[in-house]
Amino acid sequence: MADSTVYDESDADLDALTGRTVAIIGYGNQGRAQAKNLRDAGVEDIVVGNRKDASWEEAQEDGFPVYETGEAVSIASVVFLLVPDEVAPAVYEEHIEPNLEAGDVLNFASGYNVTYEYITPPDDVDVVMVAPRMVGAMVRELYVDGRGAPAFLAVERDASGEALDVALAIAHGIGATRSGVIEGDFETETKLDLLTEQGLIPVIANALIAKWEVEREAGAPPEAILMEQYLSQELSHIFRKAATMGIVEQMPLHSMTSQYGQLAGIDEFDREPLREFMREKMGEIDDGSFATEWTLQQQAGYPKLKRLYKKYRGHEMIEAEQTTIDEFGLDELDEAGDADASDAAEADESTD
Repeated sequence: MADSTVYDESDADLDALTGRTVAIIGYGNQGRAQAKNLRDAGVEDIVVGNRKDASWEEAQEDGFPVYETGEAVSIASVVFLLVPDEVAPAVYEEHIEPNLEAGDVLNFASGYNVTYEYITPPDDVDVVMVAPRMVGAMVRELYVDGRGAPAFLAVERDASGEALDVALAIAHGIGATRSGVIEGDFETETKLDLLTEQGLIPVIANALIAKWEVEREAGAPPEAILMEQYLSQELSHIFRKAATMGIVEQMPLHSMTSQYGQLAGIDEFDREPLREFMREKMGEIDDGSFATEWTLQQQAGYPKLKRLYKKYRGHEMIEAEQTTIDEFGLDELDEAGDADASDAAEADESTD
């Protein structure tokens, strides 16, 4: 397998955005962070396209000119589509496509809608993707700290011959090249993102539930189980260290008993059922069956999503989890997490 191309600050030139008006469509999770980062980087001509809601007012308070989405697109030559995937096709069809011109650049933060052809940009427009691998709050926080959130970059269509230069300038402007930008394609970004959501997270969640069930059978108290599992934040600390040191190299931070137990358990575990589960999920991602199912769910008003929330919010472990969080005041320990949740909710409110 060939190595990926990774770009850094030396590969990007912000001059590729000189003389271009940038339109940030959707002033929510990613939109606000990327707009502010671009401005701080020196991009002078930035407008925001949004519906008239709290995000419109916030963009004005932050000092950006704000327009109805279609007008913002007509003003700009570089358009960032930063609304949630599920509403992006409607926003694109109604407000963006009619106002695109030959030579414009359309930048995505997710490969989903292009991969599954819910959005098909015109042939005379550059189509790129700069997709930060962190939520908007962290994209902004890292930039302010002088660092940057890593990102995926892709050029789906290079109508002008300059699409890569513009995509790298965007990555530079939002701070991604400070950390590193991995070149790929829209389809790969989509697959990796969806399999994390549909394969990895369910495995982790089910492992926590299975451990809960076994320990409850053994008579352990709910609060103790949950505190040991993840409410103490020890598990999140392990993953933070894994992100900076490596999953194996962080193990010496633990006791020798823990190191032996972890490595022996990993070695004894049969991963084949997990691989089969991952292959099944990847198959549904590859053949488009998940995308079709999700579109039908949206059109029907999300009945399965609502049912699943009801089911798992009523699970014994989840009910005990909420009680324990309240009992120990754990919700007050992570202000950054609260900000991320608020930021994500804001993204849902900042669409046309």
